[in-house]
Amino acid sequence: MKKALLLTLIASSTAVLHAGEASPARTEDNVEFIIGPNYADAPELSVKDDVPRGEIHEFTMKSGDSQIYKGIAKRQKGTVPYERKVAVYMPKQLQKDKPAPFIVAQDGLGYMSVLPKALDTLIHEKRVPAMAAIMIDSGGGDAQGSQRGLEYDTVSGTYAEFIEKEVLPRIEKDYGLKFTGDPDGRATMGGSSGAAAAFTMAWFRPDLYHRVLSYSGTYVNQQWPEDPKTPHGAWEYHDTLIPKAQPKPIRIWLQVSENDNGSKLDEASFHNWVMANQRMAAALRKKGYQYRYVYSEAAGHTDGRVTRQTLPGALEWLWEGYPDKLKTAKPEN
Repeated sequence: MKKALLLTLIASSTAVLHAGEASPARTEDNVEFIIGPNYADAPELSVKDDVPRGEIHEFTMKSGDSQIYKGIAKRQKGTVPYERKVAVYMPKQLQKDKPAPFIVAQDGLGYMSVLPKALDTLIHEKRVPAMAAIMIDSGGGDAQGSQRGLEYDTVSGTYAEFIEKEVLPRIEKDYGLKFTGDPDGRATMGGSSGAAAAFTMAWFRPDLYHRVLSYSGTYVNQQWPEDPKTPHGAWEYHDTLIPKAQPKPIRIWLQVSENDNGSKLDEASFHNWVMANQRMAAALRKKGYQYRYVYSEAAGHTDGRVTRQTLPGALEWLWEGYPDKLKTAKPEN
């Protein structure tokens, strides 16, 4: 999509930000932003001596132990086994005897260098609640025909069911945690297909997740196997699903880059990430969702510079209102 066209589409609600500048106060009509072309790491990612650092525990999940994702079936070979890595972040302030809010990060080990640091600072400064972070990798591969593609690009509630039934119970058992069942206390995030998976978790299970953080989301036609109910895969979110459904209680922060995947492709390809994310923002806005949309100039797909500059602010916005709710919330059984 040409930059001029993009600016025309979002000009009425766009504030221009540059590296090092403070974000203006959020208003109902100030939710779409342009950042770049220069980027700087957010100060919250700097490790400070007076900020308590959370613990990180890692373990491996094997396909043979899963009832939901047993491995991709190959002709005459049965299922192909796989392993996935999982890391669990627990801040010092987390009270294990109380139901904990948490965030699930798809392709999670890729966020190990930024997410714990951001949460350490934000929790210490009381800008977000003390929460756990489940940083979980996929079963491997990419796109159609892969275990990752099956998990992340499928437009259904299966992946959310996997997290709920097989991942969270194991972490609770192994590390003595109790996760909140309140969907306002549950967030999910990712980049690329991991972002699409995060949105899919909330879309199909809003009883479980209300908060979504999306970098370079794959809201394009990449579903495998194909499903006649959603013939264009995650492209259907902005094309049909969001426009035709009653608004769901989902709060979403989403980002796309100027040079993101497929940025030169036309609409008929169903594979232009810039177009897809712009249309996600437009669909969310029209239906009255709480959302924030960030367009990153001179940046690429899941650009680490963008993540390092925006993640702390994105997390703070994502959890806006939840600390106030904690003061009045009734204890969970």
